[in-house]
Amino acid sequence: MGKRKKLAAEERKAALKTQYFAKLRNVPSSPRKMRYVVDLVRGMEVNRALGTLKFCEKAASADVEKLLRSAIANWEQKNERKAEDGELYITKIFVDEGVTLKRMRPAPQGRGYRIRKRSNHVTLFVDTKKDKE
Repeated sequence: MGKRKKLAAEERKAALKTQYFAKLRNVPSSPRKMRYVVDLVRGMEVNRALGTLKFCEKAASADVEKLLRSAIANWEQKNERKAEDGELYITKIFVDEGVTLKRMRPAPQGRGYRIRKRSNHVTLFVDTKKDKE
């Protein structure tokens, strides 16, 4: 690894130490379905987002709720204290496309239809309002 690349990698690593996030990788649902749920909670206060996710009927909401709890735990671990009500907010949350498994389904007249089983990666950042201002 070159010197410039190594310095850039160290800067990125140091920047991540001051941010509080969690990643959920290779979730076996399409990114489009996950984005519906993610759009519900973007920018919300953490406790309100947990309530929204708990009563959402989409299957992807259980995965996002688990991810949000993990991000809160990461924040509490790095700050060595419990999060208070109304303190934490979801600053950034996004869904990226993961690996697509390609399968074949039998079709009439000896043909085969291709089935794409999509997956996604979700990244969630939390922070306090005071740090943003």
